[in-house]
Amino acid sequence: QEADPVHVTGSGIVVGSRGVILLKHKRLGIWLQPGGHIDPDETPWDAALRESREETGLDVAFAGPLDGDGVPDVIHVDVHDGGRGHTHLDLRYLIDGGTADPAPPDDESQEIDWFGWHDAIDLADPGLRGILLALGPRQGG
Repeated sequence: QEADPVHVTGSGIVVGSRGVILLKHKRLGIWLQPGGHIDPDETPWDAALRESREETGLDVAFAGPLDGDGVPDVIHVDVHDGGRGHTHLDLRYLIDGGTADPAPPDDESQEIDWFGWHDAIDLADPGLRGILLALGPRQGG
């Protein structure tokens, strides 16, 4: 995280029959998907799954097939200002969130919930809207 002004991050687009989970970022005040920096010796997809579990409090799993090495497909890449003088290259993966209500721990954003696709698209940060628009019809509109 400190070694380079460009950081690769991993995020989960958490979906289910209830729609998509969004959380309000505590520092930025915008509605996003769960995600964050990659820990040492961690892959981007492992970071996306870990962050999705940590930030939602749910036992989530990758949605869709994994390749022969157990690696999920990247469904979206977003390049954005990470604040504090660095840039994020955010690799995003599709995550099955099941149907339970999010239950984040106290140190994570408490402003988190399932949103129907249209509401999520309207609420989401612009860098997230495009992938939600692309996914929504496949996830039941």
